[in-house]
Amino acid sequence: MARLPRIPVLLLSAVAALAAAPRVRGAERIPIKVIVLSGFEVGDDTGDAPGEFQFWAEREKLTETVDVLGAPHPLRRNTEGLYGDVAGNTRDAQLTPVPASELIMALCLDPRFDLTHTYWLINGIAGIDPAAGPIGSAVWSENVVDADAIREVDESEVPKGWPYGLFAIGTDGPNLLPEDHSHAGGWNGAKLEYTMVYPLNGKLARWAYEVSKDVALPDSAGLRSWREKYTGFPLAQLPPRVMMGDTLGTVRYWHGPKRTQWARDWVRLWTRGKGTFATTSMEQQDYTGTLARMAAKGLVDINRVMMLRSASNFCMPPPGQGVASTIGDESMGTDAALEAAYRAGSAVVHELLRNWPKYEKLTPGG
Repeated sequence: MARLPRIPVLLLSAVAALAAAPRVRGAERIPIKVIVLSGFEVGDDTGDAPGEFQFWAEREKLTETVDVLGAPHPLRRNTEGLYGDVAGNTRDAQLTPVPASELIMALCLDPRFDLTHTYWLINGIAGIDPAAGPIGSAVWSENVVDADAIREVDESEVPKGWPYGLFAIGTDGPNLLPEDHSHAGGWNGAKLEYTMVYPLNGKLARWAYEVSKDVALPDSAGLRSWREKYTGFPLAQLPPRVMMGDTLGTVRYWHGPKRTQWARDWVRLWTRGKGTFATTSMEQQDYTGTLARMAAKGLVDINRVMMLRSASNFCMPPPGQGVASTIGDESMGTDAALEAAYRAGSAVVHELLRNWPKYEKLTPGG
């Protein structure tokens, strides 16, 4: 007997959710104005140590919860039209950004919601390149660059002349695009023309920056003392600020000056020289990639997606220190980064909600 083709589990879950969900007529669908999404929360959404979502849940009074079939976490909302959710939790049994995609699909496929005019604010903490700015900063991005699907050679085995052992699938060396260098084998000879960059609405990103650029961000003696260690990086030694810069998403938690140079090169490569690497974290490529696919189906407006990352740590140690001395250590800047994300992000959210009749049909920034 012939074997039936396998159907992805995620697709089966989405279909099952649609089948089980109540049918809602178009006039009865809930038009969501603004939704804030974060990557992880620590324990409960409120009342304990904060993660990326807690300040939103508490300060915006997102007290009502809505169960969404297929979503990894209940959706929260308030009476002002603001919705919020988080993909991951420190209590989860698996450490993976996959729930970010599951959350987007569950929201977009729920027949109760009208997301065609929704503004999406994806926010969370990140590592920052000391060449781009200081910890405690809030960074709006025009480009989200994915670096998960990649070829890798151990650094001790890289051919002579290679700067590192990471390079794009469909090429045979670093800093090459597959469409320009597609003879490198695999894929049964097919020419690969994929992308690893999700360009967002640059005008909207710059508008969000303008709205929030004068928001006061927390600073401290501890932050000042730490950033002073980054000699040779003048932008790293500035006080926390709202700024612009592109973000890189990888499931791998990498660290160090060599990997930082790779990240700079990778962002520059895939944005064709237009982008500048600023921040790195784990799930933004899953959020934006899935939103792009949902937008292609007409379910959301990709031009209304915003990305805000706040810097909890530098992605390399201070000059003269070993990589192992700082990898994974976000203790210095996490509290400041969580506060910065909320302060900068809420300035934009409040502007959208206050003037919804204006922004419902007209996306700011032109």
